[in-house]
Amino acid sequence: MKEIKKIGLVVFLLGLTFFTSLPFFGKFNVSQRQLEAQLTAQEWDNIGEELSTAISGKEYSTSAGLSHEIIAVYESKNAVLKANQEWDKVMWTTSSNFAMNIAQSANESGVIKSTWMYFLLTFGLGIIGALMYILPDVILLGPAGIKNNGVYHNTATNRGWIGIVTFVYLVSFYIILYFYPYLMINQYSLLDPIKGWFIEGEKASQWFLYGFMYCTVMVVMGIKMLIKYRHSKYQIVRTFSVIFFQVVFAFLLVEILPIFGMPGVDLKNAWPLDYDFLFDWNAKSLLESGNFGKFAFVWGIGLSLIIVPLFTYFYGKRWYCSWVCGCGGLAETLGDPYRHLSDKKIKAWKIERWMIHAVLIFAVVMTVFTGYHTYNELNHPNMGEKEILFGISAFDVRTWYSFLIGSIFAGVIGTGFYPVMGNRVWCRFGCPLAAYMGIVQRFKSRFRITTNGGQCISCGNCSTYCEQGIDVRAYAQKGQNIVRASCVGCGICSSVCPRGVLKLENGPEGGRINNNPIIIGKDNIPTLNL
Repeated sequence: MKEIKKIGLVVFLLGLTFFTSLPFFGKFNVSQRQLEAQLTAQEWDNIGEELSTAISGKEYSTSAGLSHEIIAVYESKNAVLKANQEWDKVMWTTSSNFAMNIAQSANESGVIKSTWMYFLLTFGLGIIGALMYILPDVILLGPAGIKNNGVYHNTATNRGWIGIVTFVYLVSFYIILYFYPYLMINQYSLLDPIKGWFIEGEKASQWFLYGFMYCTVMVVMGIKMLIKYRHSKYQIVRTFSVIFFQVVFAFLLVEILPIFGMPGVDLKNAWPLDYDFLFDWNAKSLLESGNFGKFAFVWGIGLSLIIVPLFTYFYGKRWYCSWVCGCGGLAETLGDPYRHLSDKKIKAWKIERWMIHAVLIFAVVMTVFTGYHTYNELNHPNMGEKEILFGISAFDVRTWYSFLIGSIFAGVIGTGFYPVMGNRVWCRFGCPLAAYMGIVQRFKSRFRITTNGGQCISCGNCSTYCEQGIDVRAYAQKGQNIVRASCVGCGICSSVCPRGVLKLENGPEGGRINNNPIIIGKDNIPTLNL
């Protein structure tokens, strides 16, 4: 079985190497006809002839070489238009996305000609290798039970060199995905046939690739989660739940709904995590998309303002963070090997409180600005400076929020930092929805984790594997209920406890925050409550 794991690791690394090397191989040719098809009338008037002169008839070996020339022409012209204050002619598409769209249409690489072969060499080998590495654990791990042996002696999970390499790879992937999407044209092309299952002839985008990879990783690593925690029914059901909501709601429905002329929306995504919900383009798109679009708009408001706090009152934030949310789903599957790396120091807790609530305030302020702009767009379309509130442009506020929180914090840091800061960096320090639900959970909820202090042997498993950095053992030693705004109710503390000290419960509000004295042994001798 160990040999199978080794072979599986080699196969996985081969697939990952093929996938990573794709941007360095290709053939890109741009014709005049392709440019005319890709550019809007305004874009053609602005840069059509200049762009045609720069790139038409040339052959490029990488999408980077082609894209850099496109971006140079695009940004140069835009700079002139802005300097002359010709705002009606300014092109607002980001230069990276503009270049990506042209590069996709110009792709003539081997990936286009033999897509399925390259798919098997990348995704195929990656999935097969990962499963060969994971499935033998059914036997190698022995009987069902707590299995966390050696996590601090493994260079992949103790911030050793493998962990650092993984950290660099993940951060680099997210930076390229968000800010340099034109570098991954061949990777998108791998999924063109699958995208065609939903919309014939449609090419896969960066977000289709990301969504497909997200779901694939969650399913494969979810299998690892099921094997590792097969002694806990709670963990088994919870793992199936997060995979279901990610694959069905966040991926399949988003792709299927447009087939029937309906907007592709993730119906489980709630504000303020869904921060662009009130952006003018999103609100207009939903309200102009028939009855379903109007339903989705009303549903989004109801989900955020009624359902989220109501369910949090009855079940704590775990109903969303650990059972529904895609961010939490990735953290609980791909991030599970790193959960012990969360900082348990009081200093980290203080930073967490200030930071996550600062992001929530930023989200509220941003929503006020964008909501004001959207209201004016819908009700006062002829109003001048519709986006200006208190002398500040809503476009500026939402651009900074999208960049700092939506891209850098949620993506680059939120997932990229798994191997060095644990699997819930985003959920713990940055998610505004987690902060929103945390306030409800702390002050008005029926959820708590109860402790049986007399049974606690102070092994520390619960604190070690708390992904939110809570010192669970300190509560267990005192026999106190755990009522913390940051707790996502993943239940791992209970699952790794060898004595059954911890239990996740929903009960009456009265008495859920207690101050029991420390209980020592069978004589129940009270001591100073520290």
